[in-house]
Amino acid sequence: MRNITDLIEQHLKSILQQSRDGVVEIQRGELAEQFNCVPSQINYVISTRFTVERGYIVESKRGGGGYIRIRKLEFAQDRPIHDELIRLIGEEVTQREAHDIIDHLFEDGFVTEREVRLLHAAVCRDVLRGPIPYRDQLRARLLRAMLVELLRG
Repeated sequence: MRNITDLIEQHLKSILQQSRDGVVEIQRGELAEQFNCVPSQINYVISTRFTVERGYIVESKRGGGGYIRIRKLEFAQDRPIHDELIRLIGEEVTQREAHDIIDHLFEDGFVTEREVRLLHAAVCRDVLRGPIPYRDQLRARLLRAMLVELLRG
C-alpha cells in the first residue's frame, strides 16, 4: 500500500501535468486538510520530492495569503542539454542528488531504463569509496563525463 507521502507527490504531479504552463500553486493548509495530515507533512513531500535535481523549482510565500508554487523545469531548447547538466551537477554531487538527476533524465526521455541502472550503479557510494568531499567530487566528474557521452547530439 502506498503511503501518504507518495499519494501527495502523485497528486501534485498530476496537477502539474494538467497545468498548461507546468506550474501549480497550492495552499499548504488546504492540501494538508485534503489529505488529512499536518502541514509539515506537505513541507516534507515538497522538500524531498520536488527538488531542482528532480526537475522542479519551488517558491513559497508565507503568511495569510501564502502559497507554494511548484514549477516543472524543462531543459532549455536553445542550449545543449549537457551544458545544463554540467551546471546542475557542479563540482560535487551526493548520491541522492545524482540519482535524482538521472531519474529526471529518464522521466524526460533522455536516457533508457538500462542506462539509468548503469548510471545508478556507477555513482553508488559502495563503488565510490573514500572520504566524502573526495567521493562527491569524483561522483560529479564521473556523472558529467558519462552524461555528456550519452547525450552527445
